[in-house]
Amino acid sequence: MSAIIGHVYNGVVVLDHGVTLPEGTAVKVEPIPPPAQAAPLSEQLLRWAGQGVDLPPDLARRHDHYLHGHDDS
Repeated sequence: MSAIIGHVYNGVVVLDHGVTLPEGTAVKVEPIPPPAQAAPLSEQLLRWAGQGVDLPPDLARRHDHYLHGHDDS
């Protein structure tokens, strides 16, 4: 039999998806560690700070022109 996931409610393990086991079935319970939290978006973006090289000095002002060829006049 494969692993069955459940959650603890009021101190009782309740199996997901309505799964039931025969009365008296021996089970092994192992807590699942919570997923790792992703770094905040600001930290993720700061990793890129200062990484641009050989960029036009007016890139911030004229980014549409450089990305899409739009005339920004």
